[in-house]
Amino acid sequence: MSEKVSVKHVKGECSAQGKAQYLQTAGGKITCLRCTVNSTRTKLQCGRPAIKTSRTQKCQYHGGRPHSEETLKRISDANTIHGQLTKAAKQQYTHSISLIHELQDAMYVLKMGEGPRIRGPKPKGYKPVRTQADLVRMIQERLLHMV
Repeated sequence: MSEKVSVKHVKGECSAQGKAQYLQTAGGKITCLRCTVNSTRTKLQCGRPAIKTSRTQKCQYHGGRPHSEETLKRISDANTIHGQLTKAAKQQYTHSISLIHELQDAMYVLKMGEGPRIRGPKPKGYKPVRTQADLVRMIQERLLHMV
């Protein structure tokens, strides 16, 4: 049932990036647009025909099919397992971890703590607290956001 389809590339038809724009299938009877995606492993261009409705000239495997808002919502709901990695949860985590880093800095400014600090990159929204003026700024910002 699965017979191999021979694919011939139309010579002389290349885009500005050097990718073949067209390919011939069915023994040279059908000329169609070719998928423009390159393989990360072999660095060769995909050999499948692009979908006619694709704005980006891609095949069905490389994202050529447009999705409606309803379809994207359904895909998102199907892939959400526990809700811990939603945008709101990630934003809350980033906010909380930046507060922890700032409080740790405040403890060192006030000479309340000893020992190693939290390692790794600081989160987005983190403002270092190095002086007592920075400590006052941090407290004022936190009080403004509580209201």
